[in-house]
Amino acid sequence: MIVTLTPNPSVDRAVVIDALRRGEVHRATESRIDPGGKGVNVSRALAAQGARTVAVIPSGGPAGHLLDDLLDAAGVPRRSVSVGGPVRMNVSVLEPDGTTTKLNEPGPRLSGDEVDALLATTLAAADGAGWVVGCGSLPPGAPEGLYADLVRRVRSRGVRVAVDSSGTALAAAVAARPHLVKPNHEELAELVDHRLPTLADVHAAAADLVADGIETVAVSLGADGALLVTADEVLHARATITHPLSTVGAGDCMLAGLLHGLSSGTHPLDALRTAVAWGAAAVTLPGSRVPAPEHLRAIPVDHTRSPDLTRPLGA
Repeated sequence: MIVTLTPNPSVDRAVVIDALRRGEVHRATESRIDPGGKGVNVSRALAAQGARTVAVIPSGGPAGHLLDDLLDAAGVPRRSVSVGGPVRMNVSVLEPDGTTTKLNEPGPRLSGDEVDALLATTLAAADGAGWVVGCGSLPPGAPEGLYADLVRRVRSRGVRVAVDSSGTALAAAVAARPHLVKPNHEELAELVDHRLPTLADVHAAAADLVADGIETVAVSLGADGALLVTADEVLHARATITHPLSTVGAGDCMLAGLLHGLSSGTHPLDALRTAVAWGAAAVTLPGSRVPAPEHLRAIPVDHTRSPDLTRPLGA
């Protein structure tokens, strides 16, 4: 089982328009609403593939009730912690070429007691779990060391722990030595404080994290696929999507596929291939929909143990 902690979940509305023009009135061609937040998306993707998961979330205000209802309707097991502030509502504007513009609210301001309740609920759910993963941004009021605290507490129980965040929250978590981190290209560059223009640069930054005590670093690279680095492996996988619809949640689906593969005991290369397939399949779906098994059948994934590290990224 994989337990996810999302300290700042959301209700996500995706609106499809012909083209985004600043200052003008637009008429949507379609829209949808989904439960959101990085960890929520990980749990949604796992549940959609029939894997065991529990999503731990704060829930407050009318949007919190809606979030609970959406997760229940999607068949995602959850443990909601009541908080005083309202859960955020985010808007994604989608254009036909796959361009996504996101408008994210800050989320509820959490008290110290509410943060403690979230951590306690996550630890209670972690009994017997294969992985616990802390995901996403932190809401106002949450300490920057929240994920670092999660890492220390989960590790002390002998459970594997992963973190997918950014900025100071990720930096603090890295110092606590989670078993796995999954930054994207920009987040890794921010963490190491320099540009990473080639696959070799990404590899070097990831290898430094591994040398500092993190077992696995998986870097999502958008259209350039993903790189997975351990002490013994440098693995790359990539899928080409010719008609993308939405990139919202694709990295979260990738993380879900990776953790699912690793928790199933598959080789890291096979787990990475699963991860890239799940993430690529998400790009073919509207809004923040997550892929079901039938969406994976037409996703070819190229993978290698010997990637061309001289390759420039984002060309």
